[in-house]
Amino acid sequence: MSPAAELRAVRLDDPLAGPLVRELTHEYVSRYGPGGHQEMARYAPEEFAPPGGLLLLLLEQGAPVAGGAYRRHDDPGTAEVKRMWTHSAHRRRGLARRVLAALEAAAAAEGYRRVFLTTGSRQPEARQLYLAAGYTPLFDLDAAPGVLHPLPFEKNLTDRRPAAPNPRKALAP
Repeated sequence: MSPAAELRAVRLDDPLAGPLVRELTHEYVSRYGPGGHQEMARYAPEEFAPPGGLLLLLLEQGAPVAGGAYRRHDDPGTAEVKRMWTHSAHRRRGLARRVLAALEAAAAAEGYRRVFLTTGSRQPEARQLYLAAGYTPLFDLDAAPGVLHPLPFEKNLTDRRPAAPNPRKALAP
């Protein structure tokens, strides 16, 4: 990864988040059909903004190359990770793992005790990311690929100590 990489907290309507929204929408539609548009429109942008949420982008030379967000989940004390994305030209470099770790640290710093997320059965690379990052699958790992949808995961944050400063401070005026 470039030494000039920077994690930045932004709002979903920030122009820097445009590539994330466009590429994720395209990815979801190409893998799941028209339901991909519905998934991207399911949550209001405010759900990914403080105080309950956060959207982080990883920038290299000022351009977004990866990102992800969390929102307050219905279960108290739980953050739900959504919108994990790596630009198609920058995959297989560990960028999503870095964003995920930063989201976990920020959620823990905000008092969340658990992270919950789902991915789709047609996203094997996401499934592998979450397993490699220590998430517990809440589904049968031995089920035939494509049979289960969505694939839920969880991770306990109470054992971790925040390793980095809270990236939310970048949003302060």
